[in-house]
Amino acid sequence: MQCCITDMRNKEVINKESGCRLGFVNDIEVDTGCGKVIAIVIYGRPRCFGILGREDDIRIRWEDISVIGPDTILVCCKPCDPYSKRKKRKFNAFDSFFR
Repeated sequence: MQCCITDMRNKEVINKESGCRLGFVNDIEVDTGCGKVIAIVIYGRPRCFGILGREDDIRIRWEDISVIGPDTILVCCKPCDPYSKRKKRKFNAFDSFFR
């Protein structure tokens, strides 16, 4: 089966180990010297409708891709939930005085 780079944008990426959806392919990293695909990139979700920027992008190495199907791409990488809430430290106004 052949797949063009333009066809990759329409494919959803799913983590094979955890079963979570990572998103759709937004960009591809290519080594222009040898013409090989190095990684696929999934842009992070926008925060507050994009006003506060985006979350971190997800970069998946080409070696971690297991299967490229007609609609989905299965990847085998460490199980993680990229969109889970990160533990935030409570801000205390007096913290700077005690450091």
